[in-house]
Amino acid sequence: MCTAVALALSELPDELVLAHDLGVRIHTRGGEKEVRFYWRAAPALLPVWWNGGLKVVKWGNWDRAERKLPPTGWTWQTTVEAGRWSAMEPEPVEILATYGLSNGVWFRVQQGMRGLLVRTRGGEPVVYMICEPSTRYFRVMTRAEWMPVLIGEVI
Repeated sequence: MCTAVALALSELPDELVLAHDLGVRIHTRGGEKEVRFYWRAAPALLPVWWNGGLKVVKWGNWDRAERKLPPTGWTWQTTVEAGRWSAMEPEPVEILATYGLSNGVWFRVQQGMRGLLVRTRGGEPVVYMICEPSTRYFRVMTRAEWMPVLIGEVI
């Protein structure tokens, strides 16, 4: 399961970094600064392309703050395709990432990951990462049974 994403700091506008206090999430990889979004961070956030712009929104419902939403941060592609989210009026989003983290292994992401955005009763957006069974290569590399649905690529 992908439990973190990293996005190059240069991809995030300064306003978003300040508004969401992302400065504490900045790390350096190979001389390049990036912002890391961990599932277990408080608050759990993800950078998404939604409504024609880059937004930082709540990742899932791990704190169980919303009873109508599953207490997780992921959903399965088959569940989405079967329409099991339709009552919540989901919207597809792109999770922006340059790297993903699964079982302690960072893997490169070319274009991002698929996500599903729903709203709480109060209208707050919440995003769930869409996953699918791991390819053989991804399973060998990360020892994970599930991988995020990547945009425009297969690992």
